[in-house]
Amino acid sequence: MKKIRFGILSTAKIARTKVIPAMQKGKWTEVTAIASRSSKNAQAVADELGITKAYGSYERLLADKQIDAVYIPLPNHLHVKWTLKAMDKGKHVLCEKPMGLTSGEVNRLINATVLSPDVKVMEGFMFRFHPQWVEAKRLVDTGAIGDLVTIQSFFSYFNADPDNIRNKADLGGGGLMDIGCYPVALSRFIFNAQPRRVMSFMNQDPNFGTDRVFSGMLDFNGRISTFTCSTQMAPYQRVNILGTTGRIEILIPFNAPPDEPCTILLQQDGETTTPIELAPCDQYTLQGDAFARAILDDTNPPATLMDAFDSMHVIDALFKSAETGQWERS
Repeated sequence: MKKIRFGILSTAKIARTKVIPAMQKGKWTEVTAIASRSSKNAQAVADELGITKAYGSYERLLADKQIDAVYIPLPNHLHVKWTLKAMDKGKHVLCEKPMGLTSGEVNRLINATVLSPDVKVMEGFMFRFHPQWVEAKRLVDTGAIGDLVTIQSFFSYFNADPDNIRNKADLGGGGLMDIGCYPVALSRFIFNAQPRRVMSFMNQDPNFGTDRVFSGMLDFNGRISTFTCSTQMAPYQRVNILGTTGRIEILIPFNAPPDEPCTILLQQDGETTTPIELAPCDQYTLQGDAFARAILDDTNPPATLMDAFDSMHVIDALFKSAETGQWERS
């Protein structure tokens, strides 16, 4: 069986601790190379994780003709730059969310597909591949909670380290870009639509200049999705999806553990809440395999660049609303 040979651009923590080990377990993926700006760092991680090749520059990895695709876990402001470089070398790209800093940046990638029509590019929102989200989507679409009315999401953690990339405004840090993008993506996924307009509130850290608390309201033609995210609050995550006759509660919506079952709660017609348990799985493995299958079958990735553009367009509008204090078109 053919597997897609991945190279990893960066030794970032998420790659070392989550994505690489997950993709090494994939049915259709194998990690054959890793690159860092330091040969020493690249070799150390390669040795630790059993990766065959280590490169001291991203360019050298992209020049390796035995690599089919790359995974990019670089800081947000470098996503578009290195995705374009990878596309230019004919490499398929799985890039961490968010795909870019603005919808204009993502549009550069869409334009680049004209010159690289055979290259697949996908934004890495891993949660969409977890069975709990597949089941939640199925329940909504089949009317298990009646007509969908509203979604409420919360995602927070506490990180006040001034050296952390998430606290550097000029590098794409802040709550909305790091974790608020999840409620935006899941809302579009569950509603299967683009919000008509958005309204938001932002509280900025006086030292970092990043949004440490961000709340948003997305209007899907009278159906509403609301969320709050924070980088300086007690760690917590939860999503509630409510309809006219029932609701779905997702207990660990984003950081689902790979080695434990996940539970979602279904309440219908005011009856007792029923737990639905999903077997343990690694959502990063599922994401990697889904992307690899698109490459092998020459089909569109499960999430296209237009999907990434549409989510980024919502984020642009949310930032604008936080500045104007008004509803903004999205």
